[in-house]
Amino acid sequence: MTENQKSELTLELQQRINSAAGIPFSEFMEQALYHPEYGYYTAARTRIGKKGDFFTSSSVHSCFGQLIARQLEQMWQLLGQGSFIIAEQGAGEGHLCLDILNTLEEKYPAFYAHLDYRLIELSPDNRQRQEQILHRHFAAGRVTWCELDDLRGMVGCFVSNELLDAFPVHLIEKHAGELQEVYVVNREDGFGEDLRPLSVNLIKKYFQQIGIEPAEGNRCEVNLVACEWMQRVAAVLERGFVLTIDYGYLAEELYAPYRHAGTLLCYHQHQTSEDPYQRVGCQDITAHIDFTSLQKIGGRQGLDVLYFGHQYQFLMGLGFLEMLVEMESRETDPKKAQALRMNLKTLILPEGGMGESFKVLVQGKNIGQPELICSKRIRDIGMPTGAF
Repeated sequence: MTENQKSELTLELQQRINSAAGIPFSEFMEQALYHPEYGYYTAARTRIGKKGDFFTSSSVHSCFGQLIARQLEQMWQLLGQGSFIIAEQGAGEGHLCLDILNTLEEKYPAFYAHLDYRLIELSPDNRQRQEQILHRHFAAGRVTWCELDDLRGMVGCFVSNELLDAFPVHLIEKHAGELQEVYVVNREDGFGEDLRPLSVNLIKKYFQQIGIEPAEGNRCEVNLVACEWMQRVAAVLERGFVLTIDYGYLAEELYAPYRHAGTLLCYHQHQTSEDPYQRVGCQDITAHIDFTSLQKIGGRQGLDVLYFGHQYQFLMGLGFLEMLVEMESRETDPKKAQALRMNLKTLILPEGGMGESFKVLVQGKNIGQPELICSKRIRDIGMPTGAF
């Protein structure tokens, strides 16, 4: 994005704020991230990788997608080995999709032949990148784009990796026992904030449903879009699974009294800040998600919780250690083998890695309570020689 485009987005937001005498932060965040021309996720720019602003698990190593492919293959078996849809929303450049499809094509060709991989993508820039990266699978008829509502009656698995954390959130504070909402206003030196009554009643209802509220004086985020998303996904899924990977907590921890300032963070060139009003449209804005609300809403829509745990538990249950040893054994250069080991460990390490901050939720609809491969307990996993 150019400086001129950045100015255009700032000017447009200032005009919108003037017209409405202030807008909820959720509206500001939505425009900063998803404005049709200038939004962070819609404008042409490099977002992921060394030259971007952040890494995702799928950008760390193809191992992540290979292990997920193992779980998806078991899901296909559980659903009777017929036609199977994998729907992925927010696929970015398409690396996770590529790693899953490459693995299924090579190791599970029968599943690959029954597969229809649907991408739900609103960014023209991402669509162009996905088409380039996935061209072979597009040509084979395995991948197509669609809208979420096109999936009604779907049998298969709905996959998302770091999608919900980028949905617009309402910023809430509690003062004198009352919930108040952060509105963005114009100041002489830029954007500022005001505290006002809640913009929608759904916010109060949200806290009632999860059975907890922020502590007095604390700030927190409420992701109503994620709640709506879960309802819509559950509605289109006829039979199958929902696999959600993201950083977040259960409500009790997300809204704990010690979390005074919430979890909102901005990412720009691999540096974090807590100021969403700088570099508007040129930085990512995220917030940790509430897995309690996803489970409760899903449960009311017929989704049973089949698995919930840290990413390191999920990946190790799927055979992470065995894959690490196998990949390392094929590498003849000791320095490259060490680099491979450190790269893969990023996916499971609790500190400085993604192992604990990322959680995995698997829900099922109309499939009973099958025991998933990923749910294998750590103590039941044998330690391959040379794994650590």
